[in-house]
Amino acid sequence: MKPTRRRFLTLASAACLGAALPARAYQWQGTALGAHAQIILDHPNAKDITRAAMAEIARLERVFSLYKSGSELSRLNAAGRLEAPSFELLECLAVARDVHRITEGAFDPSIQPLWAAMAQSYSAGRSPTAKDLTQARSAIGFDRVRFDASAIELAPGQALTLNGIAQGYIADRVADLMQRAGVQDVLINTGEILAMGPSDTGAGWPVRIDRTDQKLFLNNRAIATSASFGTVLDADGRQGHILSPDPRAAVAAVQVSVSAPTAALADGLSTGLCVFDSLAKVHDTLRKAPDARLESYLEIGTL
Repeated sequence: MKPTRRRFLTLASAACLGAALPARAYQWQGTALGAHAQIILDHPNAKDITRAAMAEIARLERVFSLYKSGSELSRLNAAGRLEAPSFELLECLAVARDVHRITEGAFDPSIQPLWAAMAQSYSAGRSPTAKDLTQARSAIGFDRVRFDASAIELAPGQALTLNGIAQGYIADRVADLMQRAGVQDVLINTGEILAMGPSDTGAGWPVRIDRTDQKLFLNNRAIATSASFGTVLDADGRQGHILSPDPRAAVAAVQVSVSAPTAALADGLSTGLCVFDSLAKVHDTLRKAPDARLESYLEIGTL
C-alpha cells in the first residue's frame, strides 16, 4: 500500500491570492514525494530558478523516497546499513532526532515496521494479529539508530520512514536554493508550506488551514498540517496512517497544524503531536520548541 497525501493547507482564496501575488509572479505546480507541490516566486530569472528547484526536488526524492528502490532510504531499509550517506539524509535524521527528543518519542521514524505490518494485514482483508503488532513494535526505537558521516546503522528488524518530516525538509532545501539565487519573495508548497518575503500584501502570504476557519499570513516562516486520517489503512476507514510508537497511547488528534522557522521542524512536530492524549500536553511539549507555535488542534470526534 502506497499512501497518498491530500492537501490540508491551501493559499487562502483566489481573491486573496490575487492581492498577495507579486505583479510578475511565476507559478509552477508538480509533485514532491507523492504530494502536490507548488512554487510561486517573483524574479527576473524565475523560470530558470524554478527548473533548478525541480531538479533539486527530484534529487532529494532519490534520497528520501520509500518507494523508489534505488533511493538512499530504501537501500538503508533493505540492508540495515548505509555507507557514506548524503549530507541531506544525515541532516534530516538530525532534525528528526531533535523532534523525537522534543516529543519524548512520539515522533519516531522507526515506526515503519508497524506501519508495514498493519498495511499488509489490512490489504489482505484482515486485522493484524497481536503477534504481528508485538513483533513490529519490538523494532521501534529511534534512539537505537546510529548515524554519522561514515554510515547509518539500524538495529535488527528496523526500518525508517521519513514521510513525517521529509516534505518539510525538501521545502527548506528549495528555500535555500531560492535564497542563493537572490529570490526574496517566494511561496514553496510541498504539502507543507514555507513562505519568504511579505508578498504584495505587505503582511505575508495568506494560508488557510483546511477544516477550520483559520487564515494566517506567513513571512519567513513555515506551516505544516498532519491529519491522522489523511490516509486510512483499513477498508472501514477506522485506522489512520499516523501511528503511536507507544501501544498505551492512542492517536488523539484528527488534525494538528504547527508553524515554525523551518518546514522540517513544523512537519515533524505536527506529526508527533497527533498522538498526544491532551491539548495541555501539546502545549507543554511546544515549550521545548519556543520558536514553534500551535496554529490548530482538532481532537478526534470534533469533526
